[in-house]
Parts: sequence; C-alpha cells; structure tokens
Amino acid sequence: MYQMKRMARRVAGVAALGVVALPCVAQADWQLDPARSHVEATITEITSSGAEVAHHHALKRMNGHIAEDGTLRLPIRLNQTDLLEQLGELPVWMQSLTDTELTTVVTQLDPQVLDDLPVGESRTETLMLSVQNGDASQQESLKVHFTRESENEIRVRNAESVSLDGRAIMQNQTARTVLGMLGYQQIDDEVPVELDAVLVDR
Repeated sequence: MYQMKRMARRVAGVAALGVVALPCVAQADWQLDPARSHVEATITEITSSGAEVAHHHALKRMNGHIAEDGTLRLPIRLNQTDLLEQLGELPVWMQSLTDTELTTVVTQLDPQVLDDLPVGESRTETLMLSVQNGDASQQESLKVHFTRESENEIRVRNAESVSLDGRAIMQNQTARTVLGMLGYQQIDDEVPVELDAVLVDR
C-alpha cells in the first residue's frame, strides 16, 4: 500500500509539472508572412505648374517577428518597393543601394494579446512606432486592428486613416533620389498609407 501511494504521488507530481510547463510550450511565435504583408501608399506629385497628380505605390514583402519581450522590428529596403519596377534598369552606382535599409520601424506588442484573441474576434490596440533613420528617431502612434482569422493567422490593418510625413520622406537622400528619377520633384506633405498584413504562428 505504501509503495502504491508513493507511486501515485510521483505520477501526480509529473502531471503537475506538465501543466506548469504547458503554457511555455504552447506560446505562439508570431511572424509576418512576407507574401501577404504590404503597405500601399498614395504619393501626390506637385508638378511645376502646381497641378496635383496622385500615384499609388506599394511596400511589399514585409518581414519581422515578435520577440519574447514584444519587440517587432521592420527593416524597410528599397527593393521592397515597386519603385524599382517603374525605374527599370538602375544606374550602376544605384544598384548597391537596393538592399540598403531606408529606415527601420520598431514597436512593442505583448504577444499574450495575440495569443488570447479568440478565432473570429477582433481587437484594436494603439502601438507606438519608432521610425529610425540613422541616429535620428521619430515617434508616432498608430491604432491597429487585429482579427484572428484562424488558429494560426491574424490579419492586421490600420484602424484609422494615417499618413506619412512627405517632408521627412524627401529628407531621406535615397528616397529623394529615387522619387526624382520618377519625375517627382515635389510631393504633398501627407502620404496616406494602408496597412494589410498577416501574422502567422510558425
């Protein structure tokens, strides 16, 4: 009888350890799906005559994952944009710039917020974005809408209208050069953007 009780206590102890360890094993590793994550932007060119002409562009193949501490880093490179497709063959001196980071966007999001979102439900979170250009950094807030479409997929869209600062874009030397090659000598101060991304549990 004593041996049976001792064995029962051991089994109970192992089961308890399994229950404690389960949340760690089941924690999701949320990553952006590059094939389905992009941003569409509308750049309004101001011509020499003062006319305004809208041009639609896209930033594709967004790539990044949410670390255990909730940090999400999104490096943005020139070859992720459709600008290169419109430019065609680049001059030799520019080819080395295509894989250069134009900027890096960093934000924080508690992974548990995503883990706890039921399938078919949505929630809105306000994220603080840090846009880093070299030594300079700009802080922006963005309301983001998360919808859990399946057990392993969450769609992400901006929950309100948002625009980038056209003046800041033109201050980036590489961006200004590329836009100039497209014929955009001046653009509007507001560049509306639409986020459509998919987080997947890898």
